Order: sequence, then C-alpha cells, then structure tokens
Amino acid sequence: MARNMDFLVCLFIMALDIIAGVLGIQAEVAQNKVQNLRVWIFECRDPSYEAFKLGLAAVVMLCLAHIVANLLAGCIFISSKEELDRASSNKQLAAASLIMSWIMLGIAFILLISGTLNNSKSRNNCGISHQRQLSIGGILCFIHGLFAVAYYISAAAVFREERNPHQPPKPDQQPIPA
Repeated sequence: MARNMDFLVCLFIMALDIIAGVLGIQAEVAQNKVQNLRVWIFECRDPSYEAFKLGLAAVVMLCLAHIVANLLAGCIFISSKEELDRASSNKQLAAASLIMSWIMLGIAFILLISGTLNNSKSRNNCGISHQRQLSIGGILCFIHGLFAVAYYISAAAVFREERNPHQPPKPDQQPIPA
C-alpha cells in the first residue's frame, strides 16, 4: 500500500512541476504577443496581464511541488565527510537530489518572479532586454520535478532502510551459493 502511495505522490509532484513548466512557457508566449520596440539590446514594451497571471500561477505551482516533496519526504541531510563516507547510496542520493532540487527551485523561482514582475500592470519597461526568463524558468520547473521525485524516492528508501536495518532478504531474492 505504501509503495502505491509513493507512486501517487511522485506522480503528483511531477504533475505540479509539469503544470508549472507549461504555465511558464505559456507566460512567455503571452508576453511575446504584446507590442514592443526593440533597438539593439534595448527594448520598450507594454506589460502583458495574461503573462503576469500565468507567471504567477507557475510560481505558485513550483513552490507547491517543492513543499509537497519536502514535507512528505522528510529531511535527509549529511553533516560531515565521515557521515558521507558511512552513508548508504540511498542516503547519498537523497542528500544530493535535495541539494539539486533546492538549487533548481532557487533559479527557476528567480527567473519566474523576475519575468512575472516585468509584466506587472504598473510597469512600462524600457531598458535592457530580458528575453526568455519565463520560458527558461518553465524549463527549469521540469528539471526541478525530476530532482524532487528522485529526492522523494531515495528519502523513502532511506526511511525504509532505517526502519528495518537487519531485515533479511525475501526468499525469492536469496543469493545463489557458489
């Protein structure tokens, strides 16, 4: 039953990240539909309220996916080099994917928020062109989903290992004597 729930949680996390990524890319498309004047690297353009709404929804979905993954997976961390050397491969993978999911969250969040704020109603932008922030943030949402699911799966494996540290292998998984 727990493994079925693990599959559903992974599917939910990935769905949230996919929705966030698609919304970010759609926000970029909506932003590109507004009128702009471009000279070299400088551009003046009107804000797009549609891009603002889609970008904000992408940010919310990304944060929700990260919160779900971290709350349901728990906290796996390695505090020293010695602990890293003694840790199981599942724990090492959990720690690495946790760090990578936080990095992807940070970069995607900054790009999506920046692109969303550029489309705020109170702004008429004239300045250096900030192209593709929303779409790059959307693509990073997909990558965040992969790391978040990897973290959830490996953290669940670590908790199973810690709960049953000396559990013998199942009869169908017995090693064959040489």
